[in-house]
Amino acid sequence: MTFDELNLTGPLRNAISEMGLVNTTPIQREAFNLIASGKDVVGVAQTGTGKTIAYLLPILRHLKFSKQNTPRILILVPTRELVVQVVEEAEKLCAYMNVRIAGVYGGTNINTQKIAVMQGLDVIVATPGRLMDLAFHGALKLKHIKQLVIDEVDEMLQLGFRPQLTNILDTLPERRQNLLFSATLSPELDDLIETFFNHPTRVEIAPTGTPLEQISQQGYSVPNFNTKVNLAIELLKDEEAFNKVLIFIGTKKLADRLFDRLTEHYPGTIGVIHSNKSQNYRLNSVKGFDAGDFRMLIATDLISRGLDFDEVSHVLNFDVPENAVDYIHRIGRTGRADKEGVAITFVGHEKETDKLLAVQDLMGMELPLQELPEGVAVSKKLIPEEQEQVRMRNYLPETKLKNSGGAFHEKKLKNQKVNRIAEKKKARRDEMRSWNKRKGGNKKKR
Repeated sequence: MTFDELNLTGPLRNAISEMGLVNTTPIQREAFNLIASGKDVVGVAQTGTGKTIAYLLPILRHLKFSKQNTPRILILVPTRELVVQVVEEAEKLCAYMNVRIAGVYGGTNINTQKIAVMQGLDVIVATPGRLMDLAFHGALKLKHIKQLVIDEVDEMLQLGFRPQLTNILDTLPERRQNLLFSATLSPELDDLIETFFNHPTRVEIAPTGTPLEQISQQGYSVPNFNTKVNLAIELLKDEEAFNKVLIFIGTKKLADRLFDRLTEHYPGTIGVIHSNKSQNYRLNSVKGFDAGDFRMLIATDLISRGLDFDEVSHVLNFDVPENAVDYIHRIGRTGRADKEGVAITFVGHEKETDKLLAVQDLMGMELPLQELPEGVAVSKKLIPEEQEQVRMRNYLPETKLKNSGGAFHEKKLKNQKVNRIAEKKKARRDEMRSWNKRKGGNKKKR
């Protein structure tokens, strides 16, 4: 189905045409009429299937012009990067409409966001924490919200936003349309839906764990971090094939270490993003990668879903993620819009092999492991995180406890000496008193 077959207004058709969009994705087709009818909807679809446009189009289709200052549509997302992306997507769709849109998130000046909110909005895109801050300070009124969208809600719960999310849902008007989009469903999420949603219709396009058909997957058995770096350097030499590579790694510290190592060989072509980086640094890294200024972007799982990058040629899993579902989210960054993509995973120590088995169980398929290419040096040097940690017990042998501490014994002997002197002085005082008494008695007799 093409977008022309949807019941869109002229301004939306023009915007869609300018964006170069022709065919709808399954989630966009299935969700459009349901959302447009006003029903509560729970959409489940893999990363990269166009969920953002799936809920924005029907919402904007029925959004009427209004002069009121308080927002009518609230879109909640887990990260500041996703706020920026959703705002940009909404602004593109509203290019020929008079719709006021703003995004708010933490890590930046709240006063600037207060001014933007108080000038009047139709649509607000927010992270839960900053939304609560603005509402608490009285800058944002939520009493006119008609439609609520919770995007990437599974990631939101994983990041610990359940209390804020519950408070927001309790604060909003009871009469509203609830839309929830996620790549996975969990018992915690089912409980949230049952409590706050009104008989929602579920649209599930692809079950979790189903690998996208257009993604070629392979792996390498690599013993340690330094050998993984050597392999990455070798693979990335092919700039024509590896023209836009998203590299996922488990921790912020390892992300910085990998950035330093790869920059030695490919200076000026790599960005890095994780939660310890400043807001501007993160946004610039994302924009640089999306615009093609960076050939590679190193990231933690912070951005494994939600963010939309065009034409990622390869996803390189520098390690196997802790959560098997995150593997699906990672590789979903490539092979999008009916284009083929490649996902390569480095499998290291025994723990990573166990994680890989969980991934394979989830997908229902094996990940073929390749031999290391010739010329890749196998390093024996381990980084601190890979070295066995030996903890030394901090204790003194029992014999030393009994005889330890010369100072203690010196003090004890000194005290004994002082006590003996005091006893002698007391004995002399007693003797003098006794002598004085006897002398005084003799004087009385005389």
